[in-house]
Amino acid sequence: MKALMFGWEFPPHILGGLGTASFGLTRGMSMQSDMEIVFVIPKPWGDEDQSFLRLIGACNTPIVWKDVSWDYVKQRISNYMDPQLYFDLRSHIYADFSHYRTNDLGCIEFSGRYPENLLEEINNYSIVAGVIARTIPADIIHSHDWLTYPAGIHAKTATGKPLVIHVHATDFDRSRGKVNPQVYNIEKDGMDHADHIITVSNLTRNTVIEKYHQDPKKVTTVHNAVEPLSPEIEAIGSKKGTKDKVITFLGRITMQKGPEYFVEAAARVLKKADNVRFVMSGNGDMMNQMIRLAAQRNISDKFHFTGFMKGKQVYEVLKSSDVYVMPSVSEPFGISPLEAMQCGVPTIISKQSGCAEILNHTIKTDYWDIEAMADAMYSIITYPGMYEYLKEEGKKEVDAITWEEAGRKVRRIYNQVLYGV
Repeated sequence: MKALMFGWEFPPHILGGLGTASFGLTRGMSMQSDMEIVFVIPKPWGDEDQSFLRLIGACNTPIVWKDVSWDYVKQRISNYMDPQLYFDLRSHIYADFSHYRTNDLGCIEFSGRYPENLLEEINNYSIVAGVIARTIPADIIHSHDWLTYPAGIHAKTATGKPLVIHVHATDFDRSRGKVNPQVYNIEKDGMDHADHIITVSNLTRNTVIEKYHQDPKKVTTVHNAVEPLSPEIEAIGSKKGTKDKVITFLGRITMQKGPEYFVEAAARVLKKADNVRFVMSGNGDMMNQMIRLAAQRNISDKFHFTGFMKGKQVYEVLKSSDVYVMPSVSEPFGISPLEAMQCGVPTIISKQSGCAEILNHTIKTDYWDIEAMADAMYSIITYPGMYEYLKEEGKKEVDAITWEEAGRKVRRIYNQVLYGV
């Protein structure tokens, strides 16, 4: 089976969980011997792992033929696209795209990030998707998250192939209910045009059904998983420089992630224990606010703000931690607790997170219950028996949650959509 997928980011160049999930799911699906995946992103950087799929950059896909030498074309695109594919794309151009801003190869340029003109890039991406879909043979089209729903719709319209959309989050999660009407309309349009909708948790499934008015029969949950640790990551040892216990928050410092509840709980723990330090790893629009809040609570000397972490750095932080906390207000899934448990780090998560549906060997509190969160932190760093139990049983649990199984569930959805079985 051939799947044409549209995504927005892909490791090692990621800014959040979307890229991590896209990588894990596609690699898990690639373990099916007859599964072929072409994955499109706005802008590849050239160092992505393409051993299990074919990666195409929208920024390297011509929508307007310009008068340049063929040798020059081949030189410019050789790292990203087969020259024959470029020729095929050229022959499939069906409309005049000359009003779009294009480079000397007739390609629309993309930032590969989340720029201020994001809605413009989303629209441009959808235009390129129609060109790619006409050229890449596929049985099914699969769009990851709202940024790519217009691309999926365009690809479906251009080819008549069924569309599956993957809801990794909704704007109700990102905005604490203060939904951006433009984003909501893009999400709703994608869901309305989809032949089937995959959600990363039942929490998200309920949001899709209730807030976007989708038929429950059309929506299926496929929980995320976690990549096995590589030998390089396994070799990372703890780098604790002091005898203090370390409690870590790792993620975007935005209102969705509940960073203020972490700081408030930390202040309460420090009233009972002095041998503990708190780490807040990540960036976001609330970072300065959290620095000020730590100062207001007079705990700045016990608080460390590391900035954005990725790749190996994430695991170095986790392996140096005694406790990991994810106090998200609304978390569609949340892969980071699985990564922490995989490293043997006892974990506290909010009951308002999708991963709470499948994790048993972790402590769950309401995101707003600062006292309960602080009590959980204090208990783990104080009672060795509790620490060891959560460390050992948590690792066993997440090691059994695999992307290969998630991939098999997605394949069953494909079969249902294509063949009714």
